[in-house]
Amino acid sequence: MNKRGGPHPTMDQVAEAAGVSRATVSRVINGAPSVDAKIREVVQRAIAATGYVPNVAARSLVTRRSNSVALVISEPDRPDNHSFLNRIFTDPYFGRITAGATGALRPHDIHLVVIPTDSSDHHQVVRYLRQGHVDGVLLISSHEQDTLPRQVVELGIPAVVSARPTSPIPVSFVDVDQRLGARLAAEHLLERGRRRLATISGPLDIPSGLERLDGFRAALAFADVPSIEGDFTRAGGEAAARRLLAEHPDVDGLFVANDLMAEGALRAMQDLGRRIPEDVAVVGFDDSSAALDCRPLLTTIRQPVEEMAAEMAEVLLAHIAAPGRLPRSVTFQPALVIRDST
Repeated sequence: MNKRGGPHPTMDQVAEAAGVSRATVSRVINGAPSVDAKIREVVQRAIAATGYVPNVAARSLVTRRSNSVALVISEPDRPDNHSFLNRIFTDPYFGRITAGATGALRPHDIHLVVIPTDSSDHHQVVRYLRQGHVDGVLLISSHEQDTLPRQVVELGIPAVVSARPTSPIPVSFVDVDQRLGARLAAEHLLERGRRRLATISGPLDIPSGLERLDGFRAALAFADVPSIEGDFTRAGGEAAARRLLAEHPDVDGLFVANDLMAEGALRAMQDLGRRIPEDVAVVGFDDSSAALDCRPLLTTIRQPVEEMAAEMAEVLLAHIAAPGRLPRSVTFQPALVIRDST
């Protein structure tokens, strides 16, 4: 039934309303580039006027496209992986990735399917992808030993990865210059007159965690920078800050490898009587909503996550449209955002 309660309009009725053949209507619906722009516009007006809704299943048989893309979030196996799904829905990073990709795909009438996974579920993800449910994959691969990027490449399905792969595989990726971002944090703390610097790193089995730590250390002229490994969560940042100040009570400048951990670290330091920024200046990384939830507001390194996700989607669409296209890499530049914590 159509929206007026009558029978569903047919492709023949659209053709009659537009004054074109049924084949022309079919070509417009399936996005054939050979249709004249004026004819396409007439057909699209007829579709809107009649209320015609294309049969998605039938269209997929013709185009061999599902009009869906998978956003696969691959996490390492950890003892606390029961909290994995909770982190996906509470960590601003994943929300920003989803928003950026969706915004780029929506104008193309392509839907995003979010699939969280760890290595124990990789076989299910690979089976799902092999069955043709999606036209391509946006892969958020966060750990060094992740085998999923190579498995996806071996499937032959179009794919784009969220960071430079740790092993050489022929796949497109989009990343931010992690080391430069950490260097900007170190230089800013030094410019603020801080000399007893320390860092709470991300997990060191995740490339971004390791690169941010390396970039921070490389920017400093002095050695043996105190470092505590964190887990990119608010609670992890709080615990790491308490441990750091117990071991190094004279720290006056702190780089925290993401904003969520920085929020927890600020809470811990204030509980311990440290004034921010008078006693300890703090810089985070991401420029997420967590930076604005901090008190004081957090100075941080901005990575343009939404823009990066949109670029991933655009690169993927290019691969879907032209199978066999050579892999492409895009690296975004970070920027220092100064607020009240330094």
